[in-house]
Amino acid sequence: MKWLLRTGVFTAIIGWALWAWMALVARTVRWHVEGDAALEDAWTKPGGILIAAWHEQIFILPSGWTQVVRHWPGRPGGVSMLVSLSRDAEPVAKALDHLGIKTIRGSKANARKRDKNKGGSKAIASALRLLKANGTLCVTPDGPRGPALQVSPGAPILAQRSGACLVAYALRVSAHRRLRSWDRMILPLPFSRGAVVFGDPIEPAGLTQQGLQNALQTSLEAANRRAQSLVDADGAGAKDNLRDAA
Repeated sequence: MKWLLRTGVFTAIIGWALWAWMALVARTVRWHVEGDAALEDAWTKPGGILIAAWHEQIFILPSGWTQVVRHWPGRPGGVSMLVSLSRDAEPVAKALDHLGIKTIRGSKANARKRDKNKGGSKAIASALRLLKANGTLCVTPDGPRGPALQVSPGAPILAQRSGACLVAYALRVSAHRRLRSWDRMILPLPFSRGAVVFGDPIEPAGLTQQGLQNALQTSLEAANRRAQSLVDADGAGAKDNLRDAA
């Protein structure tokens, strides 16, 4: 059965279903957006942009794109997302393709499986070319294996080598389920409340790799706290309105 689910036909079907679900969530959730002005300012200037979000939010990551970013003028290098080369990630890559987001496939090799080619070197080279061409790349700095909610060196290294700014990206929805995965991935539910928060761009100039890693960690934590507080506050406001109506 596992082999069957990984065949091309089933992968295409699952990819289409994921796209449909992501699109439904993006269009039916009532979104509150913050921090987009600073990102839009960076968007209009030369230089790459490296957007970072936690792996647990993969199923809602396109919402910020469909609600905000895709309406801005195009950038010469295009917009892509770094996705694992594993078979399990193939439906996600197909779903992103339906959304008009390109993918760069590859991930860091597993030290316990050195014979497995994860395409990491080619992915880094492709990512650097994109960022140096003023492109925008979305990454999950704690993926694809964790530890969850901890920034690994990958994104800071890409920022240093390309000169791209780092931008924390956080999303929360009031109605969701958690999967039993290593990152407790969020499965968002439609027709609820949500928040999209972008952190201030972090410029790599003058910062060490560790400094960039710490700055991104701090920015991601702050953006996620803010996104959660917006969803909670919106919910409290809705309850107050119901009490007033009563």
